[in-house]
Amino acid sequence: MTLRMEVQIGDLGLPATLDVPVGPVRAGVVVLHAAEAGHRSYFCYDHLARLLPGHGIAVLRYDRRPRVDGHDVPLSVQADDAAAAVGLLRRQVGDVPVGLWGVSQGAWAAALTATRHEIAFLVLVSGSGVSPAAQMRYGTAEQLRRHGFGAADVAELDRLRRTVERYLRGETGREPAQAAVDAAAARAWFPLAYLPRELPAQSGTWRDMDFDPVPVFALVNCPVLLFFGETDGWVPIEESVAAWRRAAGTTVEVTVSRLAGCDHLPTRHEGEDLASISPQYADTLLDWLDRRLPRSVDGPPGAGQADVGVSR
Repeated sequence: MTLRMEVQIGDLGLPATLDVPVGPVRAGVVVLHAAEAGHRSYFCYDHLARLLPGHGIAVLRYDRRPRVDGHDVPLSVQADDAAAAVGLLRRQVGDVPVGLWGVSQGAWAAALTATRHEIAFLVLVSGSGVSPAAQMRYGTAEQLRRHGFGAADVAELDRLRRTVERYLRGETGREPAQAAVDAAAARAWFPLAYLPRELPAQSGTWRDMDFDPVPVFALVNCPVLLFFGETDGWVPIEESVAAWRRAAGTTVEVTVSRLAGCDHLPTRHEGEDLASISPQYADTLLDWLDRRLPRSVDGPPGAGQADVGVSR
């Protein structure tokens, strides 16, 4: 059963879709977004809505709030929106465990949300254990290597990104930073640098660039399932796993699954459609959830539905 609704945050309403099981609801999952996949119809989110309800798990997807002036939505705001989505889901499914699923940037937001609210579990796909700035330095360097560029080009890219970061922090003026971009713009690798050709007029436009996820991980107190593609070109996998192990210690269960044949998404051969979703990913997800969730609950599906303007 599919329900259309809105996640309400003050005067802002974010369109949402809730897919609920036809039988008893064992649990619920709220889906959090990758940076470039803010719409609830993205195929990775759609896959969850097709897969999980058949196993008694409701799935709430919603559209991420729009960017302002092209800038990413701050992680703290994403976490507040996720908390509102969790509240909406709980009003629909009643007193069952509710967890978060997040991919890429959404993994940071999911972990942050779990430190502020009662979350039963986290499923994080391609989540980085380093700051956004460090992750982008790693990822863009890896893109250059995979496109055949050498060590000198990678080193030049690193210097460029660090120069731009200093400007965005307000540590240097725009003129030298823009001059560095101008000098690099003619390089064959520049399109892989993921930097704007013209820097913003004011610094401080990337507010989360130095967000340190490790102290956040240390505050998470629910089971965590981490998925990484074996050839992920954007996330430093070993460093990210070590960050979780170090932060969680022996108090929080952290399970790591490395997906054969997958890169940054849980898809085979870097596909971007439902048909390319890794069977290993789907099977591991279901098995991990099944072993941690109650078999069934009393009451009809959707128990606890509130007056939230639902339309079908």
